[in-house]
Amino acid sequence: MKIILSLLMTLSLIPKIYAQDLLVYERKELIVGNDTLRYRIMYPLNFDANKKYPLVLFLHGSGERGKDNEAQLIHGGKLFAQDEIRSNFQAIVIFPQCPDNDFWASIKREKNTNGSNLFEFNPNSKPTKPMELTIQLVKQTLKEKYIDKKRVYVGGLSMGGMGTFEILYRCPKIFAAAFPICGGGSPEYVGKYAKKVKFWVFHGAKDDVVLPEYSKRMVDAIKEKGGDVNFTIYPNANHNSWDSAFAEPNLFPWLFSIYKK
Repeated sequence: MKIILSLLMTLSLIPKIYAQDLLVYERKELIVGNDTLRYRIMYPLNFDANKKYPLVLFLHGSGERGKDNEAQLIHGGKLFAQDEIRSNFQAIVIFPQCPDNDFWASIKREKNTNGSNLFEFNPNSKPTKPMELTIQLVKQTLKEKYIDKKRVYVGGLSMGGMGTFEILYRCPKIFAAAFPICGGGSPEYVGKYAKKVKFWVFHGAKDDVVLPEYSKRMVDAIKEKGGDVNFTIYPNANHNSWDSAFAEPNLFPWLFSIYKK
């Protein structure tokens, strides 16, 4: 009986512990006219405005859309907030939140006869409002003297992986490295940024939500344009390949070692 009570008490504490970990992310809003971008931002341990820090932008997936300014931290938020990560890889980390029924990237989604999702990407079109506001947020943040403009990174999962490729097209001179997870984009547009950004692309081989072919096409196109790209495909992973990507021991050492030329 004591064992059961102890287990129940431990389980009841998990959400509180998790929420406590995420309190390091300050709640913020970017308001432009009638539009609002909600986001969370985490500053380094012992933040010193006289020092310079890398900036990391992370774009969540479709399941974390909303207006609570919280759900976007579900995947990745706790990872960046770990004391070990914050101590060894000091950075400013931003998690914006995309509203319901909207997207980071300019895409069209359909179903084929097998029920698989088919995506059409058009980064050359007018940006979605969340993408437009996110770009404004990044550019506004870059004005701060404590940002190391040579170490600005972007990553995202699923819908956010697609947003990662698109923001690189729209802002090819800002980012030094990118880590899109189970995403995709337009191969015909990678020439604008392929040589300017270093990549580590991740996907699950069994992904039936965003087919791995979408990442493969982008990787092939980046290589064809002379870009620097690593590609990790997990043979047994489905759509949640971000779990494996976040567990990569070399992800943070790789990311934070890259400087913009």
